[in-house]
Amino acid sequence: MKKKLLIGFIVILIVLTCAVVLFYHKSAESYDSESEVEEEMTATEEPDPESAEQPQESTQPGETKMTTTNVKDTENFYGIEFTEDSEIFARIKGKSYKDDCTIPVSDLRYLHVLHVGFDGQTHEGEIICNKSIAEDLLEIFEALYEAEYPIEKIKLVDEYNAEDEASMADNNSSCFNFRFISHTTKVSNHGAGLAIDINPLYNPYVKTVDGALSIEPANGAPYVDRSADFPYKIDENDLAYQLFTAHGFTWGGAWTSSKDYQHFEKAD
Repeated sequence: MKKKLLIGFIVILIVLTCAVVLFYHKSAESYDSESEVEEEMTATEEPDPESAEQPQESTQPGETKMTTTNVKDTENFYGIEFTEDSEIFARIKGKSYKDDCTIPVSDLRYLHVLHVGFDGQTHEGEIICNKSIAEDLLEIFEALYEAEYPIEKIKLVDEYNAEDEASMADNNSSCFNFRFISHTTKVSNHGAGLAIDINPLYNPYVKTVDGALSIEPANGAPYVDRSADFPYKIDENDLAYQLFTAHGFTWGGAWTSSKDYQHFEKAD
């Protein structure tokens, strides 16, 4: 009887031992499988250095973005310093930057701005100016845009082959266009990038020459009478006048020997 009980106990012990061995074997297989899956997931998630997205250059070769202090929307209102190797210079070379230009390229800046057109929509604008007024212009044009001040066009004068009359007649607001003051060897303020014209068709340059009235642009003649009421007129109550003069610019509309209602300048 005792022998039978002993044999039964041994059989039970063997069965339990086999069950324990089988349990640990299955657990080990499960652990190995989970480890393989985890390793595969880790390998999948780990970025490939060669395929990882690299930071994009903010500007093109020969171009360096300006640092500004008071401009709020630096994504849309910014300036770029450029060299003669840049695409910007290629656009102005031989046009506004003429072969006899005495202004170093390093003194100029390219500006990108937004403006509200006469259609009430937002448009992008481009300006070449002197570095000494670059931040002033960015701040002024940002304020004009926020106020929804209407400016029909802000294109580089080079799009008109650097012909001032053509640019003004198309009511294009522009700044740099190298030239000397007539009959002198002195560079004009536009020639140095220190002056800008705003909505020139509605705010013409007016001067009496040899007894005859000279108007630029010629199609701005209907807007010579500043006592008349018409849209886009710059006077001392105008926001553009207020912003430019607050930044230290002088207004051509206040001149005595001639009147340049479109014109704001800030000479060195």
